[in-house]
Amino acid sequence: MSSKASGSAEGELQPAPPPAVERNGVRIVDTFAEAFGMRGARVVITAQSPAWARTAALSMTGFATSVIGCKVEAGIEGEIAPDDTPDGRPGISVLLFAFDAEGLGRQLIDRVGQTILTCPTTACFDGLPQSPERVTVGGALRHFGDKYQSSKMLDGQRYWRIPVMEGEFLVQEAFGIQKAIGGGNFLILAKDQAAALAAAEAAVVAMRRVRGVILPFPGGIVRAGSKVGAKKYKNMIASTNDAYCPTLRGRPDVSSEIPAGANSVLEIVIDGLDRTAIEDAMRAGLDAACRPGVVEITAGNYGGKLGKHHFHLHQLIG
Repeated sequence: MSSKASGSAEGELQPAPPPAVERNGVRIVDTFAEAFGMRGARVVITAQSPAWARTAALSMTGFATSVIGCKVEAGIEGEIAPDDTPDGRPGISVLLFAFDAEGLGRQLIDRVGQTILTCPTTACFDGLPQSPERVTVGGALRHFGDKYQSSKMLDGQRYWRIPVMEGEFLVQEAFGIQKAIGGGNFLILAKDQAAALAAAEAAVVAMRRVRGVILPFPGGIVRAGSKVGAKKYKNMIASTNDAYCPTLRGRPDVSSEIPAGANSVLEIVIDGLDRTAIEDAMRAGLDAACRPGVVEITAGNYGGKLGKHHFHLHQLIG
C-alpha cells in the first residue's frame, strides 16, 4: 500500500505522515486507488411488479462480491421506470464484471438461467445494445425449451420465447459487453466501529445515486479488505490486509498504516462501466464519508503494479 501513515510499536519513532488535506476535519491522504481492466455487462430485468424485478436481481447478484472467489462481481445499478423498459413493465438494471469476455459470458448464461428464468413473471434484456462486442445468452438458454422454444426478430435483434410452467420466459439472444474498470476503492479510518460504519453507510447512499457503477460487497461495504498473496501461506491468492487491522497494530511483524486515534477501518470498492462513472461515485462517497468520528480517508494500491487505472483522492476532491 502506498499510504504510509504508520502506527508502530509503542516507544518507537513513527515516520512522518503523508501529505494530506482536510475536509470537515477529516484527513484525506495524498494517494490513489489502483484499479484494473475488466469486461462489464448490463442486464435489464423486468417483471409484473417492482418487487419481483428486485427479487430476481437480488438472486442474480448473490455470491458475486469478488472475482477472487466468485469469478464475477455483480450488483444492482438501479430501478427503471416502465416507460424506459423494453416491454413497458417495472424494471431493474444489474451490472456484472469479470476479467474477460469468456468468463463474463459463462456467468451471464448461468445466472440468467438459474435466477431470472426461474423467477415468476420476469423477462431479461440486454442493457448495452450499442456495444459491438456481444456474447450469446438467450441463444444458449433456448435449449431449456427442448425444441418447443420460438424466436422472433425485432429491430435487428433476436429474442427467444421459452415455454415454462407459468407461461413463457422472454430473453434476448445476445448481450453486449464492453471494457470496464474494477477495483476503485477508498478506506475509511475512524475512531471506532460505529463511526466507521455510519460514514460508510452515508457514502454508500450517495454513491448508489450514480449510474454506471456498482458496489459489489455486502451493503456496499467491505470489512475484510485483502492484500495480494499472503506472508505465511504461500498458496493464498489473497489474505487479510494486516496493515489496516487495528488488532494487529503494534506487532513487530506488521507495518501498520492506521494512524493514532483510529481503531476501525472499512473499505468501499467500486466497479464501473467507465472511468467517469467511478470518479463521480468516488467523489460523492468521499464527500459523504467526511463526518464526525472519521480520522482519515485513504486508498489501496500497490504502487501502480496491479492496474493501470489510478484514481487520485486529492484530484477527486478538487
